[in-house]
Amino acid sequence: MPTNPATVPADTSRLRWPVEPAQGGWYTEAERAALREVQAESDDWRTGWKPSAYTDAFEAAFAQYTGAGAAVAFNSGGTALEMVLRYLRLRPQDEVISCAINFVGPHIAVIGQGGRLILGEPEPVTLNLDPADVERRMNPWTRAILVTHWNGAVADLRPFLGLAETHPHPVHGPPVVIVDAARACGGITPIGARVGAEGWATVFSFESKKLMTTLGQGGMVTTNDPALAERLRTLRAYGGRAHWGTNQLMSKAQAAVGMVQLSRLEEMNQARIRRAHSRSTALGNVEQLTVPPELTGGRHLYYRHNLLVAESWAGEGRTELMNRLATEYGVGSIISDPVTYLSHDLIREHTRGQHCPRAERLAARLLCPVFHPQISPHDEAVICDSICRATADVARTRP
Repeated sequence: MPTNPATVPADTSRLRWPVEPAQGGWYTEAERAALREVQAESDDWRTGWKPSAYTDAFEAAFAQYTGAGAAVAFNSGGTALEMVLRYLRLRPQDEVISCAINFVGPHIAVIGQGGRLILGEPEPVTLNLDPADVERRMNPWTRAILVTHWNGAVADLRPFLGLAETHPHPVHGPPVVIVDAARACGGITPIGARVGAEGWATVFSFESKKLMTTLGQGGMVTTNDPALAERLRTLRAYGGRAHWGTNQLMSKAQAAVGMVQLSRLEEMNQARIRRAHSRSTALGNVEQLTVPPELTGGRHLYYRHNLLVAESWAGEGRTELMNRLATEYGVGSIISDPVTYLSHDLIREHTRGQHCPRAERLAARLLCPVFHPQISPHDEAVICDSICRATADVARTRP
């Protein structure tokens, strides 16, 4: 979707580094060789581009990697989440709780599939959904808790699974826990499991900017519920012979590249973690900035290296820092993510009357300077120095 202009610098004409990377997982000769092999095979009119064998292999490898009972591939993470929600047959009174600081996609999916979106507060360290706030918002009509591993900070799912068991829906039983792992593929949860093994359904995105990518788009759902897995397979392929469905299949080329990306995911994630820890060290003594946490009992993948500016800088001070970085130092940055009901008209209308003041306060302090493991060591040093200098510049004019 188009970048929200309110989340990037006002003037981007002098940027040396963009507001965000255009690609997260990067390609090697192995991915290029896989593409050549698929193209050569598919040139035969007897073979063509039918994806099933490649998709089956990718799904099996992904299920084994995550430790889930099944994996179902889709053409995007967004369509995958929509089909997971469609399985629930949500009615207007059925509620889905999700954190207010989020990418708009999950919230649009809930609204589009007929449910009532209930926005929850983030906890103040990781900015993941706060279980205590979820408990306050649960009622007999809660059908699902949608937990996002926000910006790669892996959430502990145990509190949400416990809440679901103790707050059953009057018709459908315990709410399901759906996990948005678009930015956390390869993460480790506090119980030592791979992201994707816990919860009713976990949705992954392989869009261009994600930790692994399949030619710009692609997605996967992992689940231990055989009925959900089977239904998802029919939903993505015109409903089989008995149900509604549409074409949401992953292509053969995407699956072939996905197999290679999956085999390299640990290598790419470790490079990202090392770079994030290095940046946190470089910025750790800047009084006005709070660096992202290093998780204990889990693994932070740092999809973004998100900073929180001082509370007194919230809003205007944060914007001044973002604009100074761009115009005076050439460093791009993005606010990822704003509170969704303040940034998207449909969500604002749907959630009219709901307010998450803690989310608003934290989002007003949030800034994500450009970050990627493949930024050269020299450029990374310049970027870190620029962040320090720009922060000092702002500090001279603000308390």
